Amino acid sequence: MRRIDCFIPYVSDAQVAVTMRNLTSEAEVARVIPIDAASFKSTTAMRQISSSAEAPFIMLYTKTTDLSFGKYSLERFLSVAEDTSAAMVYSDHIKDIAGERAFAPVIDCQAGALRDDFDFGSVLIFRTDAFKEAVGRMRDDYSYAGLYDLRLKVSQKGSLVHINEYLYYEIETDTRKSGEKLFDYVDPKNRAVQIEMEKVCTSHLKDVGGYLEPEFEPVDLDAPGFEYEASVVIPCKNRVKTIGDALSSALGQKTSFKYNVFVVDDNSTDGTVDVIKSFLDDPKLIYIAQDKSYHAIGGNWNAAIHHPACGKFAIQLDSDDIYYDENTVQKFVDAFYSQKCAMVVGTYRMTDFDLNTLPPGIIDHREWTPENGRNNALRINGLGAPRGFYVPMLRKINFPTTKYGEDYAVGLRVSRDYQIGRIYDVVYNCRRWEDNSDAALDVTKVNANNLYKDRLRTWELQARILKNQKKQKKV
Repeated sequence: MRRIDCFIPYVSDAQVAVTMRNLTSEAEVARVIPIDAASFKSTTAMRQISSSAEAPFIMLYTKTTDLSFGKYSLERFLSVAEDTSAAMVYSDHIKDIAGERAFAPVIDCQAGALRDDFDFGSVLIFRTDAFKEAVGRMRDDYSYAGLYDLRLKVSQKGSLVHINEYLYYEIETDTRKSGEKLFDYVDPKNRAVQIEMEKVCTSHLKDVGGYLEPEFEPVDLDAPGFEYEASVVIPCKNRVKTIGDALSSALGQKTSFKYNVFVVDDNSTDGTVDVIKSFLDDPKLIYIAQDKSYHAIGGNWNAAIHHPACGKFAIQLDSDDIYYDENTVQKFVDAFYSQKCAMVVGTYRMTDFDLNTLPPGIIDHREWTPENGRNNALRINGLGAPRGFYVPMLRKINFPTTKYGEDYAVGLRVSRDYQIGRIYDVVYNCRRWEDNSDAALDVTKVNANNLYKDRLRTWELQARILKNQKKQKKV
């Protein structure tokens, strides 16, 4: 018995010809069924696939380029699926990039892997009964988020198993560097897609008990003992080209209150310290030179916020970037008091090193809403910039000692209990250049970063489920 029906996106006969030929030559393939590529990820397509499937397994191929399997690889897929009783299996693979082949490992899926752009690769193999059961629970129609909805519903009843083997070949057409892909989800042209994805994720959180109502702990902003109202915090390491610009921007702020600037240097060796010392005549500047132990960005932040001279509010400035103008610190403090929140996130403009605007331009994170932002935070990969924190609250949470995702970890934790405020005016210039730490990462590093953020989401989801269970017991 041929055990799998394959569904592939259709643009034209010529486009599907090679993939059709490769699939029909596989001994396990019962049928290959084209689905209109324009609607391939819609709810309508998921229902069409569910009603058409007859074999024990369903394969979805999500790209429109040529696909081929290694020898006996499809059999391997099905063997693992049967041995594990997985609802879905996916695997590492090999990409053809402009005629050159490259390994494309993916990562394990976990409960917190809620990003709608989680990289499973382009071949997804489902147990047909699991697929049909999930489709049977679909209540909303989506143009873009049908496959995402399916994946989350499947995961509620069964496991998604990663096969750490290179089982197929695909053609990669998106050859952008990692730093160029980071902001796809906040590009205004993708807003309609994001609205659907948020709705799907929110529904999933309700199903698994992790959804939080828009009910927040109050924040008393009158904590005593702070000489300074605000502190700008600049963690840095080996930023000789940019730290001077950042310091000038921070020290040149105009405020109606007393503020200072912390620069925390983590053992720079490129002349950064000499630039910092040239600014020490300004009494607002506090220079912290870290010892030789491991600190990373999170540890540098902790050094600043626990310093006795830290202000009541700590406001981020990365050593690559500058504030939009001299009013940013004032706007942050005003936002804290007017919105009565424990954290504030601003709006930034993407620029090159010379401050020319880069696509997608202004990033205002409109996906963060007072009503649902704390839930949608579990789907997106960041909360925006710059970030400001109420220091008495932050000293209880602290930053994790890591150089990636430390801000996201804190944002998730804050949003569990407190409202996060917003500033929709542009207050920050985010400069993208070749030396950004995330400008051109290889697949191993990208995977490590994504795995860490998925783990943060998993821990946070577990904490929120427990929070809801405790709340229900009190009722």
